[in-house]
Amino acid sequence: MVGRWEWQFFGINGTIAEYTNSLKTVGFFFFSGEGNTFRTWAIIVAGTFVLIALSLSMFLLFEHLLAYKNPEEQKFLIGVILMVPCYAVESFVSLVKPAIGVDVEILRDCYESFAMYCFGRYLIACLGGEERTIEFMKRQGRSNATTPLLEPFCEKGFVKHPFPLNYFFKPWRLGQWFFQVVKFGIVQYMIIKTLSAILAVVLESFGVYGEGEFKWYYGYPYLAVVLNFSQSWALYCLVQFYTVTKDVLEPIKPLAKFLVFKSIVFLTWWQGVAIAVLYSFGIFKGALAQGLQFKSSVQDFIICIEVYWKCCCHGRLCLYRLTFRSRRGKR
Repeated sequence: MVGRWEWQFFGINGTIAEYTNSLKTVGFFFFSGEGNTFRTWAIIVAGTFVLIALSLSMFLLFEHLLAYKNPEEQKFLIGVILMVPCYAVESFVSLVKPAIGVDVEILRDCYESFAMYCFGRYLIACLGGEERTIEFMKRQGRSNATTPLLEPFCEKGFVKHPFPLNYFFKPWRLGQWFFQVVKFGIVQYMIIKTLSAILAVVLESFGVYGEGEFKWYYGYPYLAVVLNFSQSWALYCLVQFYTVTKDVLEPIKPLAKFLVFKSIVFLTWWQGVAIAVLYSFGIFKGALAQGLQFKSSVQDFIICIEVYWKCCCHGRLCLYRLTFRSRRGKR
């Protein structure tokens, strides 16, 4: 039997038998007690990681600008690199001033949709542009490769869909149609993400947005459902495009770049939804939660920490001398 004083160290009063009910009061001692003290330390820690991430991002940016020899590819890669500073600054500002978090978030959402476009265009630029990409896919559509591109969902130039999508969509033939479908899948997310961000600000001004509140009279759950379908479709299209072009794009390490980009855009969004769900069930309560708009503040704090390692991944994958010189060495 664990004593009462041992659980009190974690901000939970009671014995093991009372532990489950305690979760609905406080999850960890960081999220209870003196909210102002935690807020100060959270800002200091978050600010430190943000400064490091900004420094690394600026280094990557200036390295590409000083060796701007592949403009068709580098201009889109720079757009992707700048997404980390955008996330870092927006999250830190929202952490310091939660009251303006929704207003600042619209800038991040708009740039996030633009970064999605840049990532897709970067992959296309690495293939030689839209015309060469379409020609490549047409050749793949006419070929009868012995090794399927997306085994077992691709054969004889057709991309088949996994269950349950195969009941709703016919197989996509590799060629211009496939390219247009993938392109639309990315662009629709850009449009819906931007419109959702603007609508969120409008709803917030009327007090009916309710960020993190899963209640029918708030706009947040409806926007979350729409964004969920839009993001899932965009992600599916990117996965299909990657599987078709992975061999020819192997020198730029497309899988690693794809995973890092996906973690920034999609996992970050799902992380925010998960935090909102936990909060709606009353898992987290306390001085910080009640006084500092915890649903958004904890997400902002976590993002400020995450941008550091995401920036490190960008540094490893997007350095000019590693991205372009290594490709020239393989040609």
